Amino acid sequence: MLSLPKTVTIIEVGPRDGLQNEKRLVSTGDKLAFIKALQQAGIEEMELTSFVSPKWVPQMADSKEIVASANKIGRQFVLTPNERGIGAAREAGADALAVFVGVSDSFNKKNINKTTAESMAALKPLILQLKEDGIFIRACISTAFYCPFEGAVKTADTIHLCQQFVDWGVDELSVADTIGMANPAESYTLFKQLKEKFPETLLTAHFHDTRKMALANIFAALQAGVDRFDTSAGGLGGCPFAPGATGNVATEDVVNMLHRMDIPTGIDLNLLYSAIEKIEPHVSNPINTGMYTLYKNRL
Repeated sequence: MLSLPKTVTIIEVGPRDGLQNEKRLVSTGDKLAFIKALQQAGIEEMELTSFVSPKWVPQMADSKEIVASANKIGRQFVLTPNERGIGAAREAGADALAVFVGVSDSFNKKNINKTTAESMAALKPLILQLKEDGIFIRACISTAFYCPFEGAVKTADTIHLCQQFVDWGVDELSVADTIGMANPAESYTLFKQLKEKFPETLLTAHFHDTRKMALANIFAALQAGVDRFDTSAGGLGGCPFAPGATGNVATEDVVNMLHRMDIPTGIDLNLLYSAIEKIEPHVSNPINTGMYTLYKNRL
């Protein structure tokens, strides 16, 4: 008899993680229409945008406008890579921040030009102050399974990094298979250990579908007790600092799988398809995820 969560929370990352690497600039109005449509579909937790240098990620140059104009429904995250980003996000009125660190030094250096230890040293006082101020903090753990430059990442290293964040009082750990190399056995093993070690911390799994194993990895994580997943409508996304990484697992494919297993998410699939239809004309490539393709062909 399978033991699976009774309900699952989907954290939609399309407006940030999905669009950050999109070469065609998407207008602020089109982003906001996408966000509103996702909320109307029943999504209550979402990554809205990121406060990063527009020189490096021009797609996120309108982060202040997005935070100011998006409907305040549920928990809306913004990604903040450093002290400057955190300050800008706070000034814009964001009250749920996401920080990120790669387990592997090589990825971290490519991403933010610091070793993992240097990143953690810089983040510690910032996180402690933010928690004093009552801000919700999500810690995003990149390259938790594999690094595009170093190969396999030791489970102990991932757990050690998570432990530091938990010790500082973060509210949530989002643990990512950044380049989509994990297999279901590895997914179950890591998330089972994390659930047992950090039972009081929200634990979210974040999978990319590079090798078409994201749904299998999600099922394995469900068996390990995980009931929160990062997904991207239309499978949009891909990390600009991780060679070979393709899009995030598609929200519609995950929701369909969960609903078929009688695990509710609170998301209306037809309204989710409508949200994808709003963003599809504004991205470079046609969206051809499994469930959305069936929807378009009305199969």
